[in-house]
Amino acid sequence: MAVNKEEFDDAALPLLYLTLHNGYRAWKGFDWEVLGRLHHKGMIDDPVGKVKSVVFTEEGLERAKRLFKELFEE
Repeated sequence: MAVNKEEFDDAALPLLYLTLHNGYRAWKGFDWEVLGRLHHKGMIDDPVGKVKSVVFTEEGLERAKRLFKELFEE
């Protein structure tokens, strides 16, 4: 099955935002390929490591918040 990775990443960002803690961290419970693409796009810091969360960049946090509101708020 072909997957539109851009749309998939745009869905992953607000789901990461749902797990936001400490103001800018999110639990990294997503596929490594997705996290790698989000890092490459500048949305999160490098996800590789033993820490169980990722750090949103300023741009990534704003985009995640906006997408969360668009997709999930009533």
